[in-house]
Amino acid sequence: MKKLTRKGLGITEELSVKVLQFGEGNFLRAFVDYAFQKLNDEAGFNAGVAVVQPLDKGLVKLLSDQDGLYTLFLKGFQKGKEVQQQELIRSVVKAIDPYQSFEDYISLAREESLEFVVSNTTEAGIAYLPSDTPDMNPPASFPGKLTVFLYERFKYFQGAEDKGLSIIPCELINYNADTLKNIILRYVTDWNLGSDFKTWVIEHNSFHNTLVDRIVPGYPKDEIELYSSQLDYEDQLIVTAESFFLWVIEGDDKLKQKLPFEQTSLDVKIVDDMQPYRTRKVRILNGAHTAMVPLSILYGNILVKETVENEFTGEFIREAVFEEVLPTLEMDRSELEDFSNEVFDRFRNPFIKHQLSSIALNSISKFKVRVLPSILEYQKLNNKLPVHLTFSFACLLRFYQGTWMSKKLPVQDDQEIQDFFTKVWLTDNIEEVVHNSLRNEALWGQDLSQVNGLESMLTIALEEIISNGIEKGFFNYKNSVYKAQVNHA
Repeated sequence: MKKLTRKGLGITEELSVKVLQFGEGNFLRAFVDYAFQKLNDEAGFNAGVAVVQPLDKGLVKLLSDQDGLYTLFLKGFQKGKEVQQQELIRSVVKAIDPYQSFEDYISLAREESLEFVVSNTTEAGIAYLPSDTPDMNPPASFPGKLTVFLYERFKYFQGAEDKGLSIIPCELINYNADTLKNIILRYVTDWNLGSDFKTWVIEHNSFHNTLVDRIVPGYPKDEIELYSSQLDYEDQLIVTAESFFLWVIEGDDKLKQKLPFEQTSLDVKIVDDMQPYRTRKVRILNGAHTAMVPLSILYGNILVKETVENEFTGEFIREAVFEEVLPTLEMDRSELEDFSNEVFDRFRNPFIKHQLSSIALNSISKFKVRVLPSILEYQKLNNKLPVHLTFSFACLLRFYQGTWMSKKLPVQDDQEIQDFFTKVWLTDNIEEVVHNSLRNEALWGQDLSQVNGLESMLTIALEEIISNGIEKGFFNYKNSVYKAQVNHA
């Protein structure tokens, strides 16, 4: 089988280096490099990506050996139908290891055509390291590397206003660009790089917070023969991803003109404020995941797909999202419903085996951020608690007991939290279990025992779960809550 090279495939296009990319991993190759490929193909953007390896060990040699080429396989489930396609990504034109060749890296700062910086160095990558110095080749941290890069560009172009860059990090932390900018400015001060450079960074470079959304399983090592058999060349960097794609970038009309994604088929939203989209994703996609985990595991499911396709658990999660989460969000209802339907299509994706146990990690902190706000906002708006999300809360408390039907549950959390629930569950008094769980402000950020009606609903739910299991217990609990609300009215 022939080697994957541009010459071997007859690729003659020459792309200008417009993008500096920190990171060569699966996500960036299946998301950002794919996005610029779409810009090139559908909008004539002519953007080449120069990939920089952010760590001492990485994939840039493999990428260089293949002339920056690799195959992306997209697989998904949309509107009831399976979607499969493959695409040769050609947007990467350089791959550089700054640890082996710092001059190759720093010389990119002198590129006239450069306009953008993108990154995905993991959540831990946007961090300040006091040990970094400007004379390191390169500094260890990603912000440190970017600071010396920007300083070289500032010096080379003599502070030219039009040589500033649009910096678009993709790390999964909120306010990722603001955080990165603050660390860079801290290095500027600590390294005595001067007020003129600081002004140039602030006034002539733009930093854009982002939200990225695409599941990228990556290299299909267990099925590599199947994927390779579909190609007539040898590819060491095959990457797989779901077909769903969403990129929300904070920016103005100037950025929209620089990045004409409206001319492509991609769902890229350049907006003034990305927080509503982040809240939408956290409450719907992540919230549904977190709400389903304890319920579905106790019910006996193993996979996310299995959960949403099961008659009981699937209907439960769907009603929780559409009837209890969506009404609490301040966005267009039809847009929320479209997004939610896409989420359930993604959950049904037959090509992704998403284990419930893998989502169970740190479920308490996830519940606090992803589900609890929906419960409290629902109560605020309706003067009553949501039936499904509150039952899911009860399942969470039961899940943290650690065993179910004589089997160990996949509880994975800080030891302090696990020890707390071990102690809480020493009593057979369910009212005490609920009260002591809710009043622990360290878990929830507030004393939830003060939330009107929450203790009684959770107590009813837990007693039903313990006595009758998940499905029958839920329907008994639902009837009890309904009767109580009718009598109260």
